[in-house]
Amino acid sequence: MGTGRTAVVLFNLGGPDRPEAVRPFLFNLFSDPAIIRLPQPLRGAIAWLIARQRAPVAAEIYRKLGGGSPLLPNTKAQAEALEAELGEGFKTFIAMRYWHPRASETARCVAAWKPDRIVLLPLYPQFSTTTTASSLAEWRREAKAAGIAAPTVLRCCYPEEPGLIASLIARTRAALEALADWPAKPRILFSAHGLPERIAAAGDPYQHHVEQTVARVVRELGIPDLDHVICYQSRVGPLKWIGPATDEEIRRAGHDGVALVVVSASFVSEHSETLVELDIEYRHLAQASGVPRYVRAPTVDTLPGFIAGLARLVREAITGSAAWCLPGSAICPPDRTGCPLRKEAA
Repeated sequence: MGTGRTAVVLFNLGGPDRPEAVRPFLFNLFSDPAIIRLPQPLRGAIAWLIARQRAPVAAEIYRKLGGGSPLLPNTKAQAEALEAELGEGFKTFIAMRYWHPRASETARCVAAWKPDRIVLLPLYPQFSTTTTASSLAEWRREAKAAGIAAPTVLRCCYPEEPGLIASLIARTRAALEALADWPAKPRILFSAHGLPERIAAAGDPYQHHVEQTVARVVRELGIPDLDHVICYQSRVGPLKWIGPATDEEIRRAGHDGVALVVVSASFVSEHSETLVELDIEYRHLAQASGVPRYVRAPTVDTLPGFIAGLARLVREAITGSAAWCLPGSAICPPDRTGCPLRKEAA
């Protein structure tokens, strides 16, 4: 492994840190051309309208979390744990896509630290044009503006990274143990953030990656005839999204009279989609739908295995010891062409 200073930039979504930040955060989100795929000024006008309409609902969600998102402090905890795991010569930085610290702020900090190399590491195990590709595009603009010339490599996705899989299995087993006194076999809902169908149909590999993650977890759990479903949450707007939807699966479980264990298949830290949507809204839906028991497994957060896995990804990126983003890679099937890195490698 090379010597010198390595900056590790963690990509994440970001979230409003106070009530007044909710509306500008939403505007930043829906202004992203990866989210609203329309030209300006139409995209900006639609983003303004959506932010205005959704702000009261979102503000109520964040009120339940104390007025702001816990995503930044949780990401800082992961960054600190990763830096400690990597050791001397490494420094972690956080670049949030839609709220502070934005890539512009982070790029200036990285430039001031003067690294010999930079590793970009999304906290999205599964690649999507709406998350990793969007963060990458913003980082490239801001790194250029900050005068960063250090060699930079992106680890674009890691849907089957062993540390991630082991940590998801540990969380799943603990949740299943919480239902050890239940006489019937529970159903596991592996819930991931949703995606509009038209984005998936355009070649975005996200759904395929989620399926890879869950297949690996199920295989290594080794439970015969495991009752499980992959489903998708956080649907917004009138577009048709990939499915099945998590809320629909909760209602089906109530109809079937089965207990539920809900595992976050794509989120690696706690935030509004887990602490409010899964823990409060969907728990209430489960009770109203007749689900006899509802257990939500915590996200992997700073579990040692997950952090060790992130460190392994960084070291592999530096040494070039792992192949990814190559034509014919098994990570993305041939019909999933949405990843810009695959196009660059072709």
